[in-house]
Amino acid sequence: IGFDNDGGETYICGNPPYRGSTWQGKDQKEDLKRIFEGRAKNWKSLDYVSGWFMKAADYGQHTPTVSAFVSTNSICQGQQVPTLWPTIFRTGHEIAFAHTGFKWSNLASHNAGVTVAIIGISNRVGKTRHLYSPDDKRETVVKKAANINAYLVPGPNVIVTKASKPIADVAEMSFGNKPTDGGHLLMSAAERRSLIQECPKAAKFIKRFYGSAEFIQGQQRYCLWIEDSEVETAKEIPLILARLAKVVEMRSMSGKAQTKEAASWPHRFGEVRQKGTERTIVVPRVSSENRPYLPVGLLDSRAIIADSALALYDAPLWNIGILASRLHLVWIATVCGKLKTDFRYSNTLGWNTFPVPKLTEKNRADLTRHAEDILLAREAHFPATIADLYAPDKMPENLRAAHDRNDETIDRIYIGRRFRNDTERLEKLFQMYTRTTSIPA
Repeated sequence: IGFDNDGGETYICGNPPYRGSTWQGKDQKEDLKRIFEGRAKNWKSLDYVSGWFMKAADYGQHTPTVSAFVSTNSICQGQQVPTLWPTIFRTGHEIAFAHTGFKWSNLASHNAGVTVAIIGISNRVGKTRHLYSPDDKRETVVKKAANINAYLVPGPNVIVTKASKPIADVAEMSFGNKPTDGGHLLMSAAERRSLIQECPKAAKFIKRFYGSAEFIQGQQRYCLWIEDSEVETAKEIPLILARLAKVVEMRSMSGKAQTKEAASWPHRFGEVRQKGTERTIVVPRVSSENRPYLPVGLLDSRAIIADSALALYDAPLWNIGILASRLHLVWIATVCGKLKTDFRYSNTLGWNTFPVPKLTEKNRADLTRHAEDILLAREAHFPATIADLYAPDKMPENLRAAHDRNDETIDRIYIGRRFRNDTERLEKLFQMYTRTTSIPA
């Protein structure tokens, strides 16, 4: 709705269609193309509502305007931020006020509720902007700020970019292993049992295989993991030899030179990133946004990590305390964005960019103890899966209490007290990120 007031200023407000890129029709894609092509890279990944913000910013360049829309909060998260907001800011518009993400349902049929934000933009913004957000008790808090950035955080207009190494003194996070095997190095629990029953000597060459689903849902999958020095011994087992022959066949038929080359060592995964003897902290690359914490965990030395997960190999246990904190979850949700409605974890964008203060030996000891408490609380509910334990309304009290103690320690390391809400958490993290990276606005 737009109208002129007595001062000649126009106000535009509304609740446009949101439509993520996956669900946009041909006409909607064409709309975004007309608006963004030649102005922004990766515009095809934008939510449809982005078009309204861009058109409002264009209109405001020749007519005094304040515009505000109810929007998916995803336009202020992940890779949509560097695509959309610099383009809007180049028109001279800034975020005048905003309400951070909250669940909202409308009268549309089959509407299950979506997380939305309310964002106002103008090229005539005063010295003070207002940011509305719920605190941890779900009461609305109003924050006055000199600037609200594209992540809906008080602070300068920084864009978080991928980093090849952690900016903090934490363990490095790597991808899991990619089989590139046509499925012949992998096996189900039933296939493993059958193989071992026929040839007990095969057991030494089989390890548990964990991707995101296997870790979170407790699914059992296994893989052949054969050291170079043991290849000839493994080939003496007919069923293993047959599987390796099928790997050779599959890789030899590939159109990729790298895969063809890998046919000469079929006992190995196509991409190997661990020895197979490490104690591993596992981090699923995709997990539900409904869980109160990221589903990270510790696996023993017989675990092989799939490329659908990330891993910290032989890392100090206190890293779990950081990964499993509310503070880290909020950062990931903001800078990594989502795959549909799931968190999409990135080591280069999420872990490597996460600011951590210099930790004392006591800090590390405290976080180690909290990590152990979280793991022990889970063990007390065996055989419950991670999915069972972290269901939002069914999280066991002892596990919730272990996480809360970890959160309190993390918060006090960062600011000396508990954070009031997620906006305050992000404000602190962005301050630290900006100081550490010195990235200009």
